[in-house]
Amino acid sequence: MKIWLAKNILENRPSFLNLTKNILHLKRQHGILLKKHLLLIIIYLAFISLGLPDSILGAAWPAMFEDLGVPLDYAGFISMIVAAGTVISSLYSGKVIQRFGVPLVTTFSVGMTALALMGFSLSGQFGYLCLLAVPLGLGAGSVDSALNNYVALQYEARHMNWLHSFWGVGAAIGPMIMAGYLAKGEPWSAGYETVAWIQLGLVLILICSIPLWSKTEASQEEHPEEKSPGLITMLSTMAGLKQALFVFFCYCTIEATFGLWGASFLVFERGYEADQAARLTSLYFLGITIGRFLSGFLTAHFTNRQLVYLGQGVIGLGLVLLFLPVSFTVIPGFLLVGLGCAPIFPSLLHETPGNFGEKHSQSIMGFQMASAYVGITLMPFLFGKIASFTGYGFLLGFLGVFLGLIFFFTQDMNKKILQRKGR
Repeated sequence: MKIWLAKNILENRPSFLNLTKNILHLKRQHGILLKKHLLLIIIYLAFISLGLPDSILGAAWPAMFEDLGVPLDYAGFISMIVAAGTVISSLYSGKVIQRFGVPLVTTFSVGMTALALMGFSLSGQFGYLCLLAVPLGLGAGSVDSALNNYVALQYEARHMNWLHSFWGVGAAIGPMIMAGYLAKGEPWSAGYETVAWIQLGLVLILICSIPLWSKTEASQEEHPEEKSPGLITMLSTMAGLKQALFVFFCYCTIEATFGLWGASFLVFERGYEADQAARLTSLYFLGITIGRFLSGFLTAHFTNRQLVYLGQGVIGLGLVLLFLPVSFTVIPGFLLVGLGCAPIFPSLLHETPGNFGEKHSQSIMGFQMASAYVGITLMPFLFGKIASFTGYGFLLGFLGVFLGLIFFFTQDMNKKILQRKGR
């Protein structure tokens, strides 16, 4: 039997060699696929952790400001410092990631946010919280830019939508953690400490996951001389980039302004009680989270550009329902604005390498995130000042103007990109 088997192997040696190669190739492909899926789970976890600190300050502040001995509106100072740090780190993220790679930058940045949150839990002085807000913002901006670009390059569009849906999960869990401690009579610092430990746990997971990252990261690190030009150079040479930055700015103006002032619109313009308005506002955030989950499935039938236009149309429908002077359109109006917001941001992010090329996508991703955070930082504050003169009924008109600007700049951006590609 052994002699017969050996004779057949020798006679059919090429076939056996090809079979062996195919088996090894399949095993290698299976291993790569397994690593890719495992890494995706870790990236999802990272986005949950990214959402945790984004919403915890608002939930904790009613208990914090009395302990700190500062006025109620001082939360805005901390929020703006965090946002400013995020803008700065987003602008420079391309150069930093190009030098150190996504896995190291992500791990270090999450570690920085974890230590900043731990500092929040230990600090009883407002000045220290302002100092700690700096690394909190710097870390968040780097993680956001790094992971968004990595997913845009390595994964399908549906994963970008689900990724941002997981951010919504984190943003919802943060206030729940804080509320749980406050309900038991424990200090707000306990909530921050718990979130900090969760972040530190993620740091350990990220350290263990470094071997899983794509080899494209290694190739980028081996060619540090291939640096992307600065923002001014890109704006003057890359058609469509200026419009893209305006789209991100306008979209985040809508998302952040409606999220912050939607409840005030209901209380002061429609006569709702504060608790009713808060519950209705939660429908908006629920719409964003659910909408991004559903958008992941819609990517099988629609392109990113089509989803962006679809989202704009749904936002417009939601604003029209809220404009009607009847109460039964308020719930669907809030829900539709959230559902409309859902696909726009992740679809635009995933389209970045296709619009501007993979070579400079990391730098451009950082510029887009910076533009987005400028909108988040400045425009809700600006509307608050305007509303003090016009009343909160102007909210729908304010958002309508920016929705029109998004549509115009999206059209112009797509037109210029197609012209640049010669289509």
